Amino acid sequence: MFRLATACAALLLASVASAGAQTPLERGKYLVDSVMACDGCHTPRPGGNFNMERRFSGGSQVWDERAYTVRGSNITPDRETGIGSWSADDLKRLLREGVRPNGVKLAPQMPFVFYQIMTPADIDGVVAFVRSVAPVSNAVPPPVYKSAMEYHPIPNADKPFTEEAMKDPVKRGFYLSTIAHCMECHSRRPDGVQDYANWYGKGGAEFSGPFGKVLASNISSHPTKGIGAMTDDQIKKVLKEGIGRDGRKLAPPMARQIYFAKMTDADINAIVAWVRTIPAIE
Repeated sequence: MFRLATACAALLLASVASAGAQTPLERGKYLVDSVMACDGCHTPRPGGNFNMERRFSGGSQVWDERAYTVRGSNITPDRETGIGSWSADDLKRLLREGVRPNGVKLAPQMPFVFYQIMTPADIDGVVAFVRSVAPVSNAVPPPVYKSAMEYHPIPNADKPFTEEAMKDPVKRGFYLSTIAHCMECHSRRPDGVQDYANWYGKGGAEFSGPFGKVLASNISSHPTKGIGAMTDDQIKKVLKEGIGRDGRKLAPPMARQIYFAKMTDADINAIVAWVRTIPAIE
């Protein structure tokens, strides 16, 4: 056991060192491509498949909620229809505070509350990468706000993480799962309201789309209702291959193996270490 723990710690430290050796652009590409799942909202997917030639030019899906109707916006550097006229600081403010350069607050469909935890270096990397993609002209309909927006702060994630904290596997797993906005679905009640006090990891929210209707699963450590009885390898199979404990392929929005499969082993292990710590809830 001691040797295994030592080996895991050494692997994590190597991963942290490797991340530090990356350029901001490389780090941003890694986070966007493998953790943050930005394509899910911002890249069009005719027929269900992402059109990467028009990457980040605006998503195909519409979210028509009680308080707002929005689409994933064009975040390419196109000056007319994208964010080409924005400064790096404008984009950082949007990621951290959810505020556009014109002062208008974003709808919570954009999970900026989950990005408040990001280290300054990781924010810089994401901004560098997003600003590096090819500009694509595509005018996306503006959002429609029907009532006041509600935002739910993420527990223990309201300020930037430190590089020192990232050396701890569980804390690193919490960091990565937060910027992957896992609890956006898994702590949402069936009525659609986020509840981090009484519903943390419980799941149960219903999602509909071309894939039909699915429920967010319980990812707490409960032995029967949650994932407490699953092995580490089974959890990794869910994350990296999109295959559930029953051997079936997961449906969207959890079919994220296209992202998580690109994560380093150390980062996947960190997420598994963190998810094991979620208190059991039925």
